[in-house]
Formats: sequence, structure tokens, C-alpha cells
Amino acid sequence: MKKIKINIKTKTSNYPIIIGSGLINNLTKIFNDNSIKFSKCLLVIDNKIPKNFINKVLKSLKNKKKIISYFNASEKNKNIISSNKILELLLKKNFHRNDCLISIGGGITGDVSGFASSIFKRGIKFINIPTTLLSQVDSSIGGKTGINSKYGKNLIGSFYQPSIVISDIDFLKTLPRREIVCGYGEILKHSLISNKKFFLFLEQNASKILDLKTPYIEKSIKESCLIKKNIIQIDENEKNLRKVLNFGHTFAHAYEAVLKYSKKLNHGEAVLLGIMSASKFSLKQKLLNKKEFELIKNHLTKFKLPNNINNNFTKKNLNQIISFMEKDKKNNNQKINLVLLKKIGSPHLGLNFQNKELHSFLKKELIN
Repeated sequence: MKKIKINIKTKTSNYPIIIGSGLINNLTKIFNDNSIKFSKCLLVIDNKIPKNFINKVLKSLKNKKKIISYFNASEKNKNIISSNKILELLLKKNFHRNDCLISIGGGITGDVSGFASSIFKRGIKFINIPTTLLSQVDSSIGGKTGINSKYGKNLIGSFYQPSIVISDIDFLKTLPRREIVCGYGEILKHSLISNKKFFLFLEQNASKILDLKTPYIEKSIKESCLIKKNIIQIDENEKNLRKVLNFGHTFAHAYEAVLKYSKKLNHGEAVLLGIMSASKFSLKQKLLNKKEFELIKNHLTKFKLPNNINNNFTKKNLNQIISFMEKDKKNNNQKINLVLLKKIGSPHLGLNFQNKELHSFLKKELIN
């Protein structure tokens, strides 16, 4: 397939997303074609990236001065210590604002690298090469950067747009299926908040997408990027509309935090659980009708996607889950802010609930 180019234009930035196969073999040409100039770069690379891919990147950047920093990407390492290591290296090697930081990895690598880029000398050029499905369809787009703390996920961060996003789908072929499922969680979320026609496409083709079949995987990445593009161009800094992208995430972030960001539950898996929780709570609030809810529920079960919180939690975790939901950064008062669904493709913003309402709901969801 020919490469796909999507232009993002916000109040602070204008940059392209390039989607295709074999892109990392032609990085210098892509940079030149998009007027991205630099002579020195720091490559922050997830240490799980196969060596042959790293060699292709290095060969493609043969005329640039390169410094490499390998990063052990995990939610536990998505912290201020990791950001400081990148900043120390940039300072030690005397980087300037017209130099460049290139992130090669999934959403965690991109978030930490982007955050460091945003605060180094108040902003160094940042290039994102996302290597997971989740990062290609979601976290690499829109300029959100962030790190975790003991108080919760992504509570420290900034809005900082990249100069370019290069999504090479060849990276996806190196991933375990669990990682593809994680990315699919965000693809599904995008369809639910914006486009029922896209949801019906997923309903027909989810198996092919999860198996990375062409052209279904490319179409899914493109459609997800277009949905997110249309939202962030209207609301770059999450003042209003962009909050719809958090559908399912208030539950999801709490689920992750309770399990201490362990491998027991990856972010995309938590998002799928959060989608189920938010959809069921939408039904309970009489916003979403039974027929639409059943479409979502059946989609999750038909394609064997995570949808039952009882596989990870018991009633003993209930107070902890609520506590993390109360600390969510989207809350602006003592209540818990949620994005819910009126119907597939139509979200409902600005809903706030007492913790006892969520406590009662989750108590009935948790069996043991």
C-alpha cells in the first residue's frame, strides 16, 4: 500500500502523521520532504525493539550525529527518574533547541521522551516513531506527554506536539498478540465515541485487524487517527471536547493503579475493561439503550477481548478503585467525572457522580 499522510493542525503546531510499510528505511528522505532539519539527535529506544529494526533506523540516519539511550519501557519506569536520565544526557551532550529527540517505542517511551523534550530548554524538537498499535492509533497523536507518580497515572505532564509522527506498520509484526489487543482497545474506543459506521466495520473485520491483515489494519489506523485529529484540532488542551477521548479511561486508570501498573493488566487491556464498565454504567444511568449496550458487550465477547473485571479484581479492591477514580486528573470537584455514551458514536460529556454511586455500581459488578 502507498503511504498515508494525515496533517494535524492545532493552534500551536502543524505536523504530519505518516502511515505505511518500510518507512524507517527512508527517514532522512521523509524528514527532508517535510522540511524537518537537524544535525544531531538523541534516540530514546525501547530496549525490546528488535536489533534489525534499530540497524535500519541508524542506516537511514547515517548523515546525522546520533546518541542512543535504551529505555526499559514499563508503567513502573514511566516516572520522574526516567525523565531526569534523558534530561541529564541532553545536558551532558550539550544539546540545543535546534537539535532533536527521537522516540522509538510504544506509548510509554513516547510519553516519557515527549515530556523530557517539552521541558528541556523549554522545548526541543521531538520526533515520534511509535512501534505499537496502541501508540500508532492513540498516544503518539495530539501532544499529550506525561509520567506516573504514586498518586496515579499521568498526573505530571504537558501538552507538547511532535514535529512529525512516523507509524511504520512493519513494527507491528514483531509484537505479541496481547499488544495488538491493547491497541485494538483504543481503536474500538474511537469508533464508540465518534463513528458508528466505523464500529460496524470493526464488527465485520476485527479478526482481520487483530491478525494485521492488509488493508484492514491500515484502514483502522487511518480512521483512528482521523477521529483523534478532528477532536484535537478543535480542543488541543482538553478544555472540553477532547475529554471524550477519555471514554472508559477513568475506570481503566484506576484498574491499572490498583494493580500497581504491573504486567497483570496492560493499559489497552484496562481500557477494554473500562469501556465495558463505562458502557454498563451508561446503561444503568438510562443514557445508553439495551440494544446498543448489547452490541458493545457482544463485540467484546465475540472477539475474546477483556471485558470482565472479576478476572482481575475482587470486592477487596473496591475502595482502592474508587480512591484512584477520585484522584483522576479530569475531576474538577469532589465528584468523579465520567464520559458516558448516549449511543454508539455519541458520547456524553460533563457528567459528575458521587463516589457512593460508583461504589454501589462496582460493588454489584464484583462477585467475590
